[in-house]
Amino acid sequence: MSNPKIEIYTWQTCPYCRRAKALLDSKAAAYQEISVDGDEAARDAMALRTGGKRSVPQIFINGQHIGGCDDLHALDAKGGLDPLLKGN
Repeated sequence: MSNPKIEIYTWQTCPYCRRAKALLDSKAAAYQEISVDGDEAARDAMALRTGGKRSVPQIFINGQHIGGCDDLHALDAKGGLDPLLKGN
């Protein structure tokens, strides 16, 4: 099985971004961080992918929009994150 492609749009000072990354780090999941700090073009690109959501973080696993920090933690709590991270 291959490693999933994880993308996380972040803002440097965002506590929810740090919390989402900490969860991924705790699972040794490699991710691409896309900082939208002051970058309206990047934020616009993120909003296009999320259906208009402009809050951060926004997380994608293998192109599937997971949502934000609370969504990631909820997915983990119900046992849905590990299978995605393992490529199942």
